[in-house]
Amino acid sequence: MEAEAASPSLTFALALGAGVTCQLVARHIRVPSIVLLLGAGVALGPDLLGWIDPDDLGQGLFALVSLAVAIILFEGGLNLDIKRLRREAAVIQRLVTWGALITAALGGIAAHFLMGWPVGISVLFGSLVVVTGPTVIRPLLRNVPLRPRLATVLESEGLLIDPVGALLAAVVLEVVLTPAMDTAAAELLGLVQRAGLGLFAGTAAGLAMVGLLRFRRAVPEGLENLLALGGALVTFALCEAILSESGILAVTIAGVVVGNLESRMARELGEFQETLTVGLIGILFVLLAADVRIEDVVGLGIPGIATVAVLALVVRPINVALCAAGSELAPRERAFLAWVGPRGVVAAAIAALSTALLREHGFEQASQIQALVFLTIATTVVIQGGTAPLVARLLGVRAPGRDLWVILGAEELGFALAEKLSDDPKGVLFVDSNPKHCRAAEERGHGVVYGDALEPRTLARMRLERARGVIALTPNDDVNHHFAGEARDEYDVRDTWVGVGRQRSGVTEKIIEKQSSHVLFDGPKDVERWHVRLRHDLAVVRPFQVVDAAEVDLDASAPRGNDPDPYLVLARRDPDGNGNTWIPMSRGAKLAEGDEVLIVLHEPEAEAAVSALAGVGLAPAPTDGDAPRGTPEA
Repeated sequence: MEAEAASPSLTFALALGAGVTCQLVARHIRVPSIVLLLGAGVALGPDLLGWIDPDDLGQGLFALVSLAVAIILFEGGLNLDIKRLRREAAVIQRLVTWGALITAALGGIAAHFLMGWPVGISVLFGSLVVVTGPTVIRPLLRNVPLRPRLATVLESEGLLIDPVGALLAAVVLEVVLTPAMDTAAAELLGLVQRAGLGLFAGTAAGLAMVGLLRFRRAVPEGLENLLALGGALVTFALCEAILSESGILAVTIAGVVVGNLESRMARELGEFQETLTVGLIGILFVLLAADVRIEDVVGLGIPGIATVAVLALVVRPINVALCAAGSELAPRERAFLAWVGPRGVVAAAIAALSTALLREHGFEQASQIQALVFLTIATTVVIQGGTAPLVARLLGVRAPGRDLWVILGAEELGFALAEKLSDDPKGVLFVDSNPKHCRAAEERGHGVVYGDALEPRTLARMRLERARGVIALTPNDDVNHHFAGEARDEYDVRDTWVGVGRQRSGVTEKIIEKQSSHVLFDGPKDVERWHVRLRHDLAVVRPFQVVDAAEVDLDASAPRGNDPDPYLVLARRDPDGNGNTWIPMSRGAKLAEGDEVLIVLHEPEAEAAVSALAGVGLAPAPTDGDAPRGTPEA
């Protein structure tokens, strides 16, 4: 086994397998994946089972870590919405600039007095724990739905502070390795140069990728993801070759540019990069955890625990208090922000690279620094991440409960449904990629999200964590199916309704039901046809009542007249509600005597449809003030 363990390929494969397994288990049991990844790295590392030894990779470990961090930050940049960022720009700007300096300084002071380290080594540690990181913040936000403003600050800080922290750590490390006044001045100048190169190169690379992606003939279909990945890695490598530690900022900026300017391929790029990122995070955490010796962590003793406690309980609150002063963040939001500051994979990666250089120069604190960073990551993720749901609830900063209906497709059927689903127009949110449709929804007082519904950035703006139900109501069956799947799998939306057309594109009723969604209406319907009928006043919406539940069989009720689709069962009274609430109609729904449903009738065939519906136990209900606005009375 020793000979096999020395194989770099086996080490890499085992790390990948362990990382994927931990990610899967963490998703099922709903715990931060980092907790399992760190545990797996320690268990499989040299101190215990000895199956994974990062030293087997040699210098390849540091190349892998650098490139993986570049891809992770590029993917993070793809999902950073500048429009959301602008609303809280002042707080975020302070957190990633002055906040980084505050953390580095106060963290250094804590390490100096508690660990007894020299000033340079202490400040280096402070700079290493500046970063929070999207790899830990995103899973937290997925499990703890927060108010949009607070979520934006946390997510943006986590992404943007990574390159800032990396640059700061690089400067401090160079000063520690060559402690001279002229060196310190040169490194400060180098910081400005690195930032300038990263901003320029990242913007240029992002614009170049956007230009190629928009020019359809330049990039053959199916190769867009490779272009983005190759462009990010080349940008990173070139910047690093010109000026070390400038590549991290460059790829982050490139991702932001591509994610906010390229709309045609943004969803596909995001999906591919996110999948790759999940795998890389798993590999990195397992390898970096295995690279830390247990005896070094235990050897930190009480001073190490005290240093981490000061970081979490003193430094972070001071940082947030100063950076959020004068902002619109409420005191409770600031308190939550002060409590939550978990460190992620970028802190571990930079610490590993810095430790290797310190060892080469004979610094005896090298292993201690890596161990203390590891302890900081594990402690903040487990304690702060684990208690975040409880703290959010106690502080009242969670997003409101699931009281929102989200409808994909802002057209006539959706508007008719919206009037019954919520008395408050703002209780229904429409999503559409057609500006005209969005304007129509806004004129009716509804909330609107404009964009591709399957694009990660658009999904993030939908507030699906607040969704009581999701209704996919476009003429495209595939889009409906995938959108409902995203809502269920990623945002835990319990009730989803999916429109299925008669001209199916591979999406069948069985597929919808296997997804645990409801088939919308009383069966497959040509959605576009009914939009047109309502738009041109060729259809009316009328309430019906079940007078004989034993005879109700909507599949058998269609009259054999000139119109093969003379009616559409739109909604029904919620059997679990208080009698005044409605839910969308779903195929196969069991109706009881006295139940009320809302049916859209094609006017030229209305008489025949009413007659056929009467034959299966449905009769027009007495009209009252609850009829939809603008709906002709029965």
